[in-house]
Amino acid sequence: MSINDTPPSVRRIETDRDDAYAFEVTGHITASDIENMYGLLEGAYELHNKIDVIVIMHDYEGIDWAAAWKEQTMLGKTKALKHIRKYAVVGGPSWVKAMISIFRPFFSMEMNYFELEEVASAWEWIGARPLPGPA
Repeated sequence: MSINDTPPSVRRIETDRDDAYAFEVTGHITASDIENMYGLLEGAYELHNKIDVIVIMHDYEGIDWAAAWKEQTMLGKTKALKHIRKYAVVGGPSWVKAMISIFRPFFSMEMNYFELEEVASAWEWIGARPLPGPA
């Protein structure tokens, strides 16, 4: 990465379970962030029929909405419906909590929203723990 590159807004967090995937979101989510995240999830679906996902949002500054509605992104969302067992979202803007409440009855996956200060409860809910990052 050069000095002019901005770091990715979506970072994978290693977990203590092979079938649990965690992501930390900070700042503005770009098209390449979305593409990278769905690429990681596609790989997960190849390895596991069902996975659990936790997304932890810090200092969220928005999303590239055009990228969020691209055909490839929509295919990724459709595929997620078949493979995600539990989906926890921690933090983020107030509309995220509202969207989870509205759409929860329409999806087969279990979805739950947690406030940032409830992150430990979110990890417990999906039954996984974060592994320490590199020193």
